Amino acid sequence: MGSGWHEWPLMIFTVFGQCVVGGFMVLALALFKGDLSRDKQQRLLISMLVLWVLMGVGFVASTLHLGSPLRAFNSLNRVGESALSNEIASGALFFAVGGLGWLLAILGRMPAGLRSLWLMVTMVLGVIFVWMMVRVYNTIDTVPTWYSIWTPLSFFLTMFIGGPLLGYLLLRVAGIEGWAMRLLPVVTLLALTVSVVVALMQGAELATISSSLQQASSLVPDYGSLMAWRVVLLVAALACWIVPQLKGHRPALPLLSLALVLMLAGELIGRGVFYGLHMTVGVAVAS
Repeated sequence: MGSGWHEWPLMIFTVFGQCVVGGFMVLALALFKGDLSRDKQQRLLISMLVLWVLMGVGFVASTLHLGSPLRAFNSLNRVGESALSNEIASGALFFAVGGLGWLLAILGRMPAGLRSLWLMVTMVLGVIFVWMMVRVYNTIDTVPTWYSIWTPLSFFLTMFIGGPLLGYLLLRVAGIEGWAMRLLPVVTLLALTVSVVVALMQGAELATISSSLQQASSLVPDYGSLMAWRVVLLVAALACWIVPQLKGHRPALPLLSLALVLMLAGELIGRGVFYGLHMTVGVAVAS
């Protein structure tokens, strides 16, 4: 019993991956608007490098979960049959298409007509990637704490909690402003509100799940306090982001960077709890 911290490589991989997908969507929508000057577009593409660095960190962390990084390619042996292989393949495809398209765009080698197609395809691949992450855990009916609606909700909510903040930060790094950016904190606030409801409902459900050996609620005895700390960190991140705007100021880059760190820390706590809730009941769930 614990809090899932031993699965830190998977925590980093899933949280970073979901935030990168959300962040890419924000930057892609900014490029889709078509009213950015060539200079601003180039600065925005340069700032997009942060997304691919974070995605790279996530993939490097995921290989550590395999015991030996040399086994990483073995995870692709059953694409189409294994949920794990599909997850890695979809993530690699998102990374490759997004990263290669970004490189061509930043070098000025991508035709203008193909940029919109690249952005659209990469966004779709990102959503598929997150869904394949969900399928790794949400198809195991002998793990009732994962085999529920809470898994897809939690994973996609991370995308909508961290993605807008990451995207906003990179837009500010690129020197881009606009009224539409004010909607991004609202998206995160709504996602956080839903996430709190999910955590409360899942916590209540744990008391109804048990096997012949253990009660689900005993898997993470500090579930309540850990989720409380998660919410505190996420609210603090939102405060760093929103309060300056309420005062009529643009949040400074150091403050936005702090907000992102707090956001990632909060989501990593939540993901640690997710992995800590792993239990196997065989072929039946007692309730």
